[in-house]
Amino acid sequence: MRKIISLCIIAICFSTALNAQEKLKINTSKSSIHWYGYYTFYFGGHDGTIDFKEGNFIKTGDKITGGEFMINMTSIKNIDIKAKKANKSLVNHLKDPDFFDVAKHPEAKLLITKVTYHDSTHMKVYADMTIKGITKPINFQAEVNFEKKQMTTKFKIDRTLWGVNYNSTIRNSAISDAIGFEIIISL
Repeated sequence: MRKIISLCIIAICFSTALNAQEKLKINTSKSSIHWYGYYTFYFGGHDGTIDFKEGNFIKTGDKITGGEFMINMTSIKNIDIKAKKANKSLVNHLKDPDFFDVAKHPEAKLLITKVTYHDSTHMKVYADMTIKGITKPINFQAEVNFEKKQMTTKFKIDRTLWGVNYNSTIRNSAISDAIGFEIIISL
């Protein structure tokens, strides 16, 4: 009887160790968020970067199962406009209340709630994204490169769902409701 109880205890401990969650802190200096804003009626738009403030993946066994990432909205930059005055004007406009209202909401957040794997390196990620204090569910495809210790993804969101409601009054300057992101998250 003692052997059976001992074997059960060992099996439970071994099972718990295999399923233990581990927090993997990201390297914010090696991670990047590249954003894209598009015009509605012609090709073009603007693009730039935003910095991660902090973040971590949750790893269960050998798989990513969750994570939480804080984004520093005060770090928003534009990279396509070379003229300093015009660039500064656009960045300040993006920080205004009709865009991201950075004075009231200096951080955005992405919380991974579920991950389903297609194979060992490709997955569908379900997450809650918070912008301007508004949280909405999103999902996107992602790829993990274990050798580089990074996850990459591209996706778009409808900015109006988060109260980013700027509307241009000039037809050929109208901006799309879509904001695109290319994200690299490195450990």
